[in-house]
Amino acid sequence: MAEFVLKIKKYIIYDMSIVREILEELWNTEIRYKGARVNFFGIPRFKKYKPESIKATINRLEKQGLIKKELSGILLSKNGKVYVRRKLDSLKQFNKTDNISKNKNLIVMFDIPTERKPEREWLRWHLKKFGYVMIQKSVWVGPSPLPKDFLDYINEIRLKNCIKTFKLAKPYKHNPYYTDNE
Repeated sequence: MAEFVLKIKKYIIYDMSIVREILEELWNTEIRYKGARVNFFGIPRFKKYKPESIKATINRLEKQGLIKKELSGILLSKNGKVYVRRKLDSLKQFNKTDNISKNKNLIVMFDIPTERKPEREWLRWHLKKFGYVMIQKSVWVGPSPLPKDFLDYINEIRLKNCIKTFKLAKPYKHNPYYTDNE
């Protein structure tokens, strides 16, 4: 009987070590979900941030009233929910329309203040999505016309005065081998 109990203990310990190995593997497996690094359970991975940096950020967000610490974890406060909702609503997504020319015949130039950096990055992202190429940081060239709902939204979020567009007489052709010496 004692030998039987030892065998069972051995199997239980062996099975527990397998379970532990499986859980560790799942915990350490890193995948990307909606642009963030998470483990298999969906827990965010903050490898590139020092723990002190994460703690300082959490404290700053708590002082700003955007989160609250509770026994169950960190939760968005009422102000935090309003902030996130405003951010999500403020930067809508647009798709490329079918009636866009294949020629790169529209220059888009912009000068968006640094206080509005998210909107500037949002604009750059959409210009890439619409097939534009960057000539300089704030000068892009691509097909016309830009989608009407996109232009309406730019007006709605008050970026219209920061953006200028110019229709080209001839399509832009980028020559990577061109130099000023020729």
